[in-house]
Amino acid sequence: MKTTIGSPGLVILGLGLFIGGCTQKPPAASGSLKNSEAAAQLKTFVADKEAQADASTGGKDVSVFKPFYAAAEQGDWLAISNTFVNLSRRAPQYEHSGPSDERLHGTAWEAVKEIWGAFDAFGEGDEKYSMAFGTNIIASIPAGSIYFGGTDPGRFIITALQKSHAAGDPFFTLTQNALADATYLEYLRGMYGAKIYTPTDEDSKKCFQDYTQDVAQRRSKNQLKWGEDVKTGPDGQIQVSGPIAEMQILGLMVKLILDKNPDREFYIEESFPFDWMYPYLEPHGLIFKINHQPLPGLSDEIVEQDHDYWRSLVRPMIGDWLNDETPVEEVAVFAKKTFGKQDFSGFTGDPRFIQNAYSHRMFSKLRSSIAGLYAWRLKQAAGVAEKERLGREADFAFRQAWALCPYSPEAVFRYVNLLMEQKRVADALVVAETAAQMPANQGKEGEQIRGLVEQLKKFQKAK
Repeated sequence: MKTTIGSPGLVILGLGLFIGGCTQKPPAASGSLKNSEAAAQLKTFVADKEAQADASTGGKDVSVFKPFYAAAEQGDWLAISNTFVNLSRRAPQYEHSGPSDERLHGTAWEAVKEIWGAFDAFGEGDEKYSMAFGTNIIASIPAGSIYFGGTDPGRFIITALQKSHAAGDPFFTLTQNALADATYLEYLRGMYGAKIYTPTDEDSKKCFQDYTQDVAQRRSKNQLKWGEDVKTGPDGQIQVSGPIAEMQILGLMVKLILDKNPDREFYIEESFPFDWMYPYLEPHGLIFKINHQPLPGLSDEIVEQDHDYWRSLVRPMIGDWLNDETPVEEVAVFAKKTFGKQDFSGFTGDPRFIQNAYSHRMFSKLRSSIAGLYAWRLKQAAGVAEKERLGREADFAFRQAWALCPYSPEAVFRYVNLLMEQKRVADALVVAETAAQMPANQGKEGEQIRGLVEQLKKFQKAK
C-alpha cells in the first residue's frame, strides 16, 4: 500500500502498513503453545467457534473442516497452518488455479479464519507479548463497547482472548478491513445483528456509491489521493479500484456503524488511517477511543497519560534509555547494536522482544499510529505553544515506534515525513539510512527504504 508524504521540495512514496487479512505464509515453528494460560484460552475459543460454525451449517456437510478442527483442538500450530493453507487454496474468497469448494464460505469458513489468525498470533509471535497485547487491550475497553481490530493481531488476538467473541462478551469485536466483504457482513449479522446495528448489503452499496460520487467530484478538481485508481468505463460510469479506494470505502462503513450505534462506546486499533476519523480520536492505551463528536483538541491530561503509559510499556521491552531528550542519533546507535548486530551487552530490555519480529512490529505499529494522530493535530494547531507541544509529542512517539522496530516501513516513512516538515533533513537521513542497514531490509524487502535514502540524499544535496 502506498501513499504520498509531502514535505518542502520533496515527495516521498511508500507506506508499508502492518495490516493483514489471513495472508498465507509458512509457519515459523511447529509444536504446541508453551504458555498454559494462552493454551487454555485458545482451547476454549476453538470450542466456541466450532459450536458457532456447527450451528450455522443447517445440516450441510462440514467434513471438510474436520482436519482443521482436530489440529486446533490439539493446539498444533504447524498442522493448523498447513491445513488452513490447503483449505484456502480451494476457498472461493481467494484467487487460485483449481476449482473452488463452495463449503468454504459463510460462518463456518469465517470461524476457521478466526481460529487460524489467533494461532498465528501465538505461533509467529512470542506468547508473552501476544498475551500482553491482548490482555492490555481487552482490559481497557468497557463492556458493551464496539471495537474495531485493524491489524491481524489487533483482530485475532482480541477475538481469541475475550470471554466470547460470538456473544460479544465483554464487547463486540469487528475488523474494519473486511467490511466490504458480503460474507463477513453476513457473519457479523448472524453474531451481533440482534444486539447492535451491523451493516446490510444495501449499506455497503451505498458507501460504494457515496465514494464514487466523491471521487468523481475530486477528480474534476484534480484532488485525487495518491494511489486512487479512477477511470471512466465505456458506459460513462466511474470505476474505482485498488487498495486506497478500498480503504476509503471501509472508512465510510466504519462511520456508518459509529452513527448507527449512538449509545455505544467505540474503540479502534488502526490498520490504515481514515482521514475523517482523526478529529474523533484520542489515545487510549495501546489503541484509540473514537468519540461520537469531534474533539476540539487533545488535552494536556490525555497527552500526559499517553506519554506515561508508553514510557512504562516500552521500558521492559527495550530498556529505559529513551526519553524526551534522546537524540535521533542515539536511537540509531541502539538500532544498529541490538536489531542489527544482536549485541545485547549492556542491554536492559528483553532480548526475546528484539528477537521476535511479530512482537516488535506489533507494538511499533500501534505507537506509530498514535504518533500519526499527534502529527495530524500538529497541522491543525493554532499558536506557537500548541505547535511545540504537539510537535514534541509526535517526535517522542515516533522515536519510540522506530526504536521498537527500526526497519518498519510505516514507522520510518511517517517519522521521516514529520522530520522533513520540521526541516530536520539530517535527522531524516539518519533514520532512513539506519533502517536500510537492518537485516530485514536487505534484498527486495528493502527497496522502498533504499529509495527513500536516495531521495533524501538528493534533496539534501540540492539545498
